[in-house]
Amino acid sequence: MTAAAVIAGRAAADMLNSGAALFVLAGCGFLVAWHPHRGAIRAVAALGLLLLLRFAFVWIGVYLRLMFYPNPEAVTAVRTLEFPIGFLGNPFVAVSTMPAWLAAIALWNPLSSTVSAARQLFGDPTGARPSWITEHAVLMAVAWPLLLIAVFSPLSLHRYRRLSR
Repeated sequence: MTAAAVIAGRAAADMLNSGAALFVLAGCGFLVAWHPHRGAIRAVAALGLLLLLRFAFVWIGVYLRLMFYPNPEAVTAVRTLEFPIGFLGNPFVAVSTMPAWLAAIALWNPLSSTVSAARQLFGDPTGARPSWITEHAVLMAVAWPLLLIAVFSPLSLHRYRRLSR
């Protein structure tokens, strides 16, 4: 089996799990009367953007795990970085309420672009100041994950090949 098949298989398995979880989450939302305000096609596009970002994060996770393969405890330390990424963005707090220096960081966070794009596609308020990044949230919600995948998938493959020797 090729190294690319092993790594891609792991990423595909993670994505199947993530897709199923998102399906259950959306289903639960419908059960409690949530509905997208801008139609089914845009809602499916928003869910697709969420999965695209998840795919990028899968590749980051694969790479970090391969980097710290000999030391499993280090993986736990690296995982603590997930929390600042989530809180230095707009999923939980409106960027318009942040100080300017923090808002700039939050706006350019890949997670923020995807959250803003999903909110726009669902027809929900974004809570962001008008800026280039918020006006082009859908574009950035595609560009950020593609960039991250382009960087971390080859790095992961290279690292896996080095560990396999």
